[in-house]
Amino acid sequence: MLQKPHCPVIALEEHYGDPELMAAWDPGERAPVPGLNERMADLAELRLREMDEGGVDIQVLSHAAPATQKLGADVAVALARRVNDRLAAAIAVHPSRFAGFATLPTADPAASADELARCVEKLGFKGAMLHGLAHGVFLDDRRYWPIYARAEALDVPVYLHPSLPHRAVIDAYYKDYVKDYPAITSAAWGFGVETGTLAVRLILSRIFEQHPRLKFILGHFGEMLPFFLWRIDFSLNRPGRPPIPFRDLFCRHFHVTTSGNFSDSTLLCTMMEMGADRIMFSVDYPFVANKPGVDWLARTPIADEDRAKIASGNAKKLLRL
Repeated sequence: MLQKPHCPVIALEEHYGDPELMAAWDPGERAPVPGLNERMADLAELRLREMDEGGVDIQVLSHAAPATQKLGADVAVALARRVNDRLAAAIAVHPSRFAGFATLPTADPAASADELARCVEKLGFKGAMLHGLAHGVFLDDRRYWPIYARAEALDVPVYLHPSLPHRAVIDAYYKDYVKDYPAITSAAWGFGVETGTLAVRLILSRIFEQHPRLKFILGHFGEMLPFFLWRIDFSLNRPGRPPIPFRDLFCRHFHVTTSGNFSDSTLLCTMMEMGADRIMFSVDYPFVANKPGVDWLARTPIADEDRAKIASGNAKKLLRL
């Protein structure tokens, strides 16, 4: 029997695949998973049925990694616009069930900033999702700061989602085990390491000194960072180093979601470090089924007030849903 919190459930990291964009990827970009392609392509009957069966009221849709981030500007700029227009059209058919994060052509940061503004102001999107490295470069690089400046001006968050690590990292760190355990480069470990590192680099870049109202979202309970906040803060601020309030900056500028990580102990740790107001529910559909996540949220041992915030209250506030 479905267990569901006694409040609406909004899921923030829920993916789809645009056929034109996915056709432009390298053939080996994503390993085949039974039933995945059908669910990725569907933005109607199948998805809505599985949302209803799993107890999810609203999905905030985002294109699966790496979206347009490995495509050149000559292709990515126009393609991202078409992808976003098609997503907006799908959302318009079911506006009470879907919202969207923009896909951005990071090969052209200025065009990305303009596309973010178009998507928010004209299409009603709730922010953007960026995936891992862009053309082998971490997204803290100053060439990408125009995207973040526009996000701040629009008062929308940027969701930092994983993608595969750099090929050199895979070869150096994971190649001995990839054959038997391919997920070591992705959801089991590599994704979290890469995306957590990006968040650390963003804080060290001092971007928040220039953009004090900038907001980011991290999935999977913050890619392990809430567990390490005290130690990172302590170690970076050893005597003789330029002081940086790492822990405070992380808790002030980052929100986290539960995507694909339905653990009581992880939730309680993150609540203790960041507070319930910084945590939002996500499933990571279709890579993870809806029902296990919703059932977990309904029974996890927290106060109902906090459960309601995590289920939907915080998302409504941050995304103005």
